[in-house]
Amino acid sequence: MNWEDNVRKVVPYTPGEQPKDKVIKLNTNENPYPPAPKVRDILNNFDISDMRKYPPPDADVLVNAIAERYNVKPERIFVGVGSDDVISMAFMTFFNSEKPILFPDITYSFYDVWADVYRIPYQTKPLTADFRINPDDYKCENGGIIFPNPNAPTGVLESVDMIEDIVKSNPDSVVMIDEAYIDFGGKSCLELTEKYENLLVIQTFSKSRSMAGMRIGFATGNEKLIKYMNDVKFSVNSYTMNILTQICGAEAVKDEKYFTDTVNKIINTRERSKIKLKELGFEFPDSMSNFIFARPLKKPAQYVFEELKKRKIFVRYWNKPIIKDYLRITVGTDEEMNTLFDALEAILNG
Repeated sequence: MNWEDNVRKVVPYTPGEQPKDKVIKLNTNENPYPPAPKVRDILNNFDISDMRKYPPPDADVLVNAIAERYNVKPERIFVGVGSDDVISMAFMTFFNSEKPILFPDITYSFYDVWADVYRIPYQTKPLTADFRINPDDYKCENGGIIFPNPNAPTGVLESVDMIEDIVKSNPDSVVMIDEAYIDFGGKSCLELTEKYENLLVIQTFSKSRSMAGMRIGFATGNEKLIKYMNDVKFSVNSYTMNILTQICGAEAVKDEKYFTDTVNKIINTRERSKIKLKELGFEFPDSMSNFIFARPLKKPAQYVFEELKKRKIFVRYWNKPIIKDYLRITVGTDEEMNTLFDALEAILNG
């Protein structure tokens, strides 16, 4: 079995459970509300004969819509099949030094998987006791930097000034900021891409735009960065995003009122949930995302996780050092959260 000597062996990313039964699903940070209404109109009226043709490789209808919404040139936008695809392509494009890339020790658990897949050396930097990034940890020789803002799974938001400090201190490497959750209360550092040619800002339609099932992500950066990414993409697969997704994504971007209303509903529910969770005996860092990273003080987190699951309520739990005492709870509808709180009351105080 010598052929196995040449297999690229990695430990894959483990996504949150996707149960087929009817449950209250608060484990994968999906938006509880549907996409913009015009997305349904497109699905109802789409000419299926268009599926026989290859989609436009430049995804221009989507790229132009994103560029207009964020007031940047289309040449500064890269789109991919979810932000995971965008980040993976960026790893392949920019992280080719023999120096290690840097990211936090508590962060999105796909980063080390991509590093292993692409044979990229990496180092993790510890967060502070209150789950914050120490910018001084990122002012050393490196082959690149990536971290989410707000962070996942903690929900902690860092300032644009702190991010600029890191970018400015690393002119010889590409800094990537993963803004999957930025719309839920943070300020994007997208404006810094006008100032620093080594900054790449990545966002997604999966969270705030309710389109996780369609897989749309995009990056904004200097035109040179985007060209390099497209060169790699078109060398791997020119036709990554289907035409229906491109059209639906463009329409979703145009409906600013629906987007704002939906995001505000989630923010209001999140803030109410913080109050209720404190009353139930949880502690947590202040979240600026669509989830809360909460530690139950009365019972072990794993016990609470398993008891919730028995009641068909799914939250996220990692049996890992530092975070094994925490649950990540996605913000659902008010009705879903009320059901969660009733279940937690019974589990913790029953």
